[in-house]
Amino acid sequence: MAEYLLSGCSAADLTKEHFERIRVRYICFHYIMDDVVYPDDLGQTMPAEEFYDRMSRGAVTKTSQINISEYVDYFSAICAEGKDIVHVTLSSGISGTYNSACSAAEIVRERYPEREIYIVDSLGASSGYGLILDTAAAMRDSGLSAKELAAWIEKNRLRLHHWFFSTDLTSYVRGGRVSKTAAFFGGVFDICPLLNMDNLGRLIPRKKVRTKKNVIREIVQRMAENADNGADYDGKCFISMSACREDAEEVARLVEEKFPKLNGRVLINNIGGLIGSHTGPGTVALFFWGSERVD
Repeated sequence: MAEYLLSGCSAADLTKEHFERIRVRYICFHYIMDDVVYPDDLGQTMPAEEFYDRMSRGAVTKTSQINISEYVDYFSAICAEGKDIVHVTLSSGISGTYNSACSAAEIVRERYPEREIYIVDSLGASSGYGLILDTAAAMRDSGLSAKELAAWIEKNRLRLHHWFFSTDLTSYVRGGRVSKTAAFFGGVFDICPLLNMDNLGRLIPRKKVRTKKNVIREIVQRMAENADNGADYDGKCFISMSACREDAEEVARLVEEKFPKLNGRVLINNIGGLIGSHTGPGTVALFFWGSERVD
């Protein structure tokens, strides 16, 4: 069986140390803040605290996906090491990076016909995409071949649940996900939208919940309704957040209280520059394995 490398991208919102620990390589997205291009490199160039502070003070952000040329260079370097590749991308429902990766893989296969390159759409984002990579690394270590691992991810990716809420709708208005009128009344009435990711990997508003306290309870209840084995869930649970650690820690506390068989403590990560450019500060996202997403 040929040696292969499991790969993802920085939008998985794991720490650099986490990627290194599970032996998963990553390629970085980019974002533009006030007309300056930065790598979305897990907070190495710009720490999350600075990123969200600058956003809250009015910095204008845009994002740039990984282009075909960057992917060609990245995949070629791995193939030159004599390794096959299983590369898992950010959801095609929110980014064109899956298509770019597939196009690049075709070019690199011509250069390295002896190498196998599998491109898998995670249909996930942020640390939900990260939890897929974390679990895939464990499956790799259990002895799955590259082909078997790619097939396992494709079969199981819709079991990874993504639930989000936000207490600051500024960036959602800027991105067109929420109207200015809805944001105004949301602020007046203290409404926090609850969203999740559907089976096409798109972010979908699901419910308007009044008060932060209630939406925190609601997001944990959604885990109770959808997690494998309900309250006996024994898998991992990840959270990502944007400059609202106290809210994330309260969600983690309730999850650990409600699911005593969890595999370890709830892991809290920062939402990185790519995803954070669209959410802004004030977003908490909860990720866990459960029933298959069907809509």
